Amino acid sequence: MKFRPRRLRTTAAMRGLVAETRVHPHQLMYPVFVREGITEPTEISAMPGQYQHTLDSIRNVATHLVEAGVGGMDLFGVPLDEQKDKQGSIAWDPNGILNRAITAVREEVGDALVVCADTCLDEFTSHGHCGVLTPSGYVDNDATLELYARMALSQAHAGAHMVSPSGMMDGQVAYIRKALDNEGFTETAIMAYSAKYASAFFGPFREAVGSTLHGDRKSYQQDPANRKEGLREALLDIAEGADIVMVKPASHYLDVVGDVAASVDVPVAAYQVSGEYAMLEAAAQNGWIDRERAIDESLVSISRAGADVILTYWALEYAQRSQKN
Repeated sequence: MKFRPRRLRTTAAMRGLVAETRVHPHQLMYPVFVREGITEPTEISAMPGQYQHTLDSIRNVATHLVEAGVGGMDLFGVPLDEQKDKQGSIAWDPNGILNRAITAVREEVGDALVVCADTCLDEFTSHGHCGVLTPSGYVDNDATLELYARMALSQAHAGAHMVSPSGMMDGQVAYIRKALDNEGFTETAIMAYSAKYASAFFGPFREAVGSTLHGDRKSYQQDPANRKEGLREALLDIAEGADIVMVKPASHYLDVVGDVAASVDVPVAAYQVSGEYAMLEAAAQNGWIDRERAIDESLVSISRAGADVILTYWALEYAQRSQKN
């Protein structure tokens, strides 16, 4: 028989030699939560193995990430409920939990890790939406842009290498880029949550950040039915100055990841979200799947679709395992 593709599958060494897609720790980012008012890390019940961290424990996490060769960390802040207001003003307060966490991580690891900060108001507003509301309860796109600029500037002052606007407000990247440049932060990168869908897979994240959301975000996050719109959003963000564009969630939107990757000349990120993590962990706990194989397969599928950067809650574990192999 002339054609025997199985010849290249005969041994582990052979399969490794010809593997088309490889996931490297340095292309991973670890989303991590820092919470005000706790004295020790608190496990997130909907995300077994993930924690809300203190300012001290986040320093340790950052050190472990550097030691394992992980490329970056995406920081989310969880303030006290009494610190939240209609605007989310604690988000740009230098003494807010997120900005203090950025500074703590930079003090601990310097430039050895890309320190990225989530630039969105949902964790900080009393109503849980990603922007300010009109009297009728609709998120006011243009009024929110100024607040995103304040937040991004505060994060840059705190030491963030990169800010990541995730609120899906039209024009957010251009507004933030202009604000950063005007203040001299021309080297601060923007990773735009460009194609962020109104997904059911964000559920466990709501616990992680203590969400106070009333209603839903369907008027500003994308409809899961729309594929072309995801590419359009990414192209708009690039035109506005995004350095990296993101698709979120990852696993159920690999077609969008592929579309964006084939059409742009900037790095493409994909966020393997809390629901993706929780489902796989739950199936593994029930003995239904091989946990480590499933984790590895899920990451390689995202990379295979075209993602250059993968945000995943398994970043540290995967990198540490890679060191042992």
